[in-house]
Amino acid sequence: MPIQITLDAVLTSRGITGKQLAKEVGLSETQLSLFRSGKVRGIRFSTLARLCAILNCRPGDLIDYDYDPADIEASEDS
Repeated sequence: MPIQITLDAVLTSRGITGKQLAKEVGLSETQLSLFRSGKVRGIRFSTLARLCAILNCRPGDLIDYDYDPADIEASEDS
């Protein structure tokens, strides 16, 4: 998948644990863990906004996209 979750790198650079972040954002540790591992199909904008506010970052700091022309071709075939 061309979308990668880079939350772990941001947490490390801020010295915050996943447990601390989950508590501040209002998520369970399981929900945050699923997001961190990329095992979710989406995230609410309100949750993304809370993550960014608490971590003092932008959405692009948490989510990375590696462009691949095959992604466009695959969606056109659907």
